Amino acid sequence: MRKFTPNLPEFHRENSLFDNNYPVYYTIKGNKWKKPAYFFMGVLCSNKKNKYNIQEQEEVTIMKFTKMQGIGNDYVYVNCFEETVKDPAAVAKFVSDRHFGIGSDGLILIRPSEIADCEMDMYNLDGSQGAMCGNGIRCVAKYVYDHGIVDKTSLSIATRSGIKYVDLTIRDGKASMVKVNMGSPILTAKEIPVVAETEQVIDAPITVEGKEYHMTAVSMGNPHAIIYVDDVDSLDLEKIGPSFENHVCFPDRVNTEFVQVIDHHTVKMRVWERGSGETLACGTGACAVTVASILNDKVDGSKPVTVQLLGGDLNISWERDENLVYMTGPATTVFDGEIDLGFLGE
Repeated sequence: MRKFTPNLPEFHRENSLFDNNYPVYYTIKGNKWKKPAYFFMGVLCSNKKNKYNIQEQEEVTIMKFTKMQGIGNDYVYVNCFEETVKDPAAVAKFVSDRHFGIGSDGLILIRPSEIADCEMDMYNLDGSQGAMCGNGIRCVAKYVYDHGIVDKTSLSIATRSGIKYVDLTIRDGKASMVKVNMGSPILTAKEIPVVAETEQVIDAPITVEGKEYHMTAVSMGNPHAIIYVDDVDSLDLEKIGPSFENHVCFPDRVNTEFVQVIDHHTVKMRVWERGSGETLACGTGACAVTVASILNDKVDGSKPVTVQLLGGDLNISWERDENLVYMTGPATTVFDGEIDLGFLGE
């Protein structure tokens, strides 16, 4: 990050986004409907504090970022080959806010690695650190290729759940589709973790808010509970999602996928992610759903499964002979920008 003292008259005061207590002024260069757009946000701080502990400071700190999305699962990405983020949890909470920040499902830092081509360090919108993000890792792969950090189409990315291997499809010199070896699914209850009397949790009953459901528990580096329902569109996830996430059965909380079977090769899902709430897509969740659907004989496991999410489709296959799950989907750059983080409390 670099520091500067802003020349206040250069900001467009008539474009204030918020009230006079915490004014934000911005300029946008480029056509916002075309890529790449350029976005700059400057925050001018008062002597009051809000939920991000904003304080008056004369000097502001600027962080460069890139907004990216994988079928609607959007994160703010920071190139930590060049930038330094001192407090990722606080930064994640601020930039994720869709009213006071940039707006995203979280923050992903792209770091150098001694064991892989790069490292993905992810944080949810509540500031908690995540272990793995399927949509996020596709965007990381696209970023490092498109920005020349790597110059190959098969690369390795270190995560908190191990090293993942990806293959890129290149179109017009940019990565467009990404296939990820997501590793082996974890089905042992204590390793997921989920509290259970059996070694595996497959189609097991669970009571939430007085109603009994049946769940299958799978970890793809992070815990998932898969629940089959007749109609995913009618669910009130804002009501039941937190109750699943914080259920006593899940010591580390859980991501919950609610799944409707369309046919033997297609399922439709909505997801409540721990630390983020409902999101448009979850790559690890789509992988967990595919594994669970094969285990429960909901789909034909001999062919790839199309998982329909609110933000788009992912193609998932579970190669049983090698016990590896592969995910294929798009990755998209939304815009690049700079944001003032100087007001965040130490």
